[in-house]
Amino acid sequence: MPEVRLVGPNGEQVGIVRIEDALRLALEADLDLVEVAPMAKPPVCKLMDFGKYKYEAALKERESRRNQTHTVIKEMKLRPKIDQHDYETKKGHVERFLKAGDKVKITIMFRGREQSRPELGLRLLAKLAEDVAELGFVEATPKQDGRNMLMVLAPHRKKSDVAKAKAQAQADADEAPQAETA
Repeated sequence: MPEVRLVGPNGEQVGIVRIEDALRLALEADLDLVEVAPMAKPPVCKLMDFGKYKYEAALKERESRRNQTHTVIKEMKLRPKIDQHDYETKKGHVERFLKAGDKVKITIMFRGREQSRPELGLRLLAKLAEDVAELGFVEATPKQDGRNMLMVLAPHRKKSDVAKAKAQAQADADEAPQAETA
């Protein structure tokens, strides 16, 4: 393009100038001429330090990646005719996962004639959801998927909140012995 709309280094509008003049201004200011909106008529270019711009963009991206929470889905498999002690053990695992801030996918596997009795699975999933209600909630309601029935439980608190609570508890525990000796 013979002409570009030029934006100065501080964001001020310089106006529509010839490309040669824009390059000369960039050279005089010891900056780079960067095309920021190529589809505009005329294209928009900005005078900036491109190395500094790339560095700041990388910093922003790294910061946004740090703030993301990585969701982990744990899975627990049950059978419809599970024994009470086995149920309690599995429930304990589900509670531990929810306390850690992870989602839990509960799978009930049906075999043979059990497939004709899906209400057994629904009853078991409802009981489990009720037993862990103080730690989590039902994110995906139970649904039949072939020979299996699935339900997803999510914790009330996010994983980052759990990590902060653990760090605070550890800090409190570290301060307690010092207070006793003083």
